Amino acid sequence: MKNKFSIDTDNSINSGQVFLWEKDGTDWYGINGQDILKINKNGIVKSVLNSKTNFFRKNDNIQEIIESISKDKTVKKAIKKYEGLKIFRQDPFQCMISFIISSNSNIQKIKNSLEKITEKFGTQVKIQNKEFFLFPKPEKIANASIDEIKTCGVGYRAPFIKQAAKMVVLKKIDFKYLEKCNYHEAKKNICLVPGIGNKVADCIMLFSLNKLDAFPLDTWMIKILEKYYSKEFKIETKTITQKQYELLHEKIVIYFGPYCGYAQQFLFKMERENYDKKWL
Repeated sequence: MKNKFSIDTDNSINSGQVFLWEKDGTDWYGINGQDILKINKNGIVKSVLNSKTNFFRKNDNIQEIIESISKDKTVKKAIKKYEGLKIFRQDPFQCMISFIISSNSNIQKIKNSLEKITEKFGTQVKIQNKEFFLFPKPEKIANASIDEIKTCGVGYRAPFIKQAAKMVVLKKIDFKYLEKCNYHEAKKNICLVPGIGNKVADCIMLFSLNKLDAFPLDTWMIKILEKYYSKEFKIETKTITQKQYELLHEKIVIYFGPYCGYAQQFLFKMERENYDKKWL
């Protein structure tokens, strides 16, 4: 078992959590809100703009987490195969917009749309002959027209993106508050944003709001539960209603424990790799 600061950068970035990342040689560069992060091959994270960052969640007791979620041979296999996989702590506004865009899409399309959004609405920064665009501030997107947002290839999601930005500006969505409150309260709040349902809310909470008990249930995860956990979680219908999602989440927390979000990440990574799905 690697120690708690040992990180597999490639597998962590290529696990469906983040999209605005590029590899240059052995280094990764990524946009995280109003910051640019550089991660070297040893997993050392540096803020290019000298901001404070806890992107790799250094305070997580990874040993305790791994022990807690190691419930069966399937998840143990995934953990062994992708040792060093970490959940990130992203900029919440960027994370929110990213996962609104992710609905009914794929990783390449999401990345493409987000790049267009940063180029159109974000601030340009040049560092060591490299050009970056920071993620736009909520005000910038809130003041943009729906047609302008549509030029970024987001289609029907454009009004949702504008509305989400407006709600953040008006403090109807307060990320600091959401980080402090429990899973259910945070989820109720986030789902007030048009275009955010259960799965998108769980992604935002898991990847940016410190809710390790969030367990995003997309079509991949439903297939995984049906394939490996048919006895533990009986899923009888193709589409999952609000009530079914809530009951399934309760059962998942009982089974995998309070860090079930980590179990989800390992299983998701393993299954997509099994099918040779593309990442960034």
